[in-house]
Amino acid sequence: MKAERGQIVNTLLIASAAFALFILCPRMAGMANVIANATKVNLVLVSVLGTLLSLPLIVAMVFIFRQYGLWAALAFAVLTDLLAALVMGAISWKSSFETFVIALFVIVGVKIATMLSAKIP
Repeated sequence: MKAERGQIVNTLLIASAAFALFILCPRMAGMANVIANATKVNLVLVSVLGTLLSLPLIVAMVFIFRQYGLWAALAFAVLTDLLAALVMGAISWKSSFETFVIALFVIVGVKIATMLSAKIP
């Protein structure tokens, strides 16, 4: 029983480490930089506190994806991007515009990736 529990914990740690590596993306780093530059706040502090605040949103995204699929999860992601743009507008309209453009590129990127992958046999 104890060995089985150890295996479950080991598997959970490996899966969680893989997720932690996957969740990193240049878009996130770029947005953290845009936000830090617009607010003149420390980039590391923005990243750490923003990560903590995002945890419930990440869990919501996973549940939305599991229950409703990719397009619903993408809609949720775009909604959060638009909310970020709205929040950033209170600080800097330039940063708000950058956030909005990035949200548009996410939508276009998903469409193009789907079209291209459909051509792979």
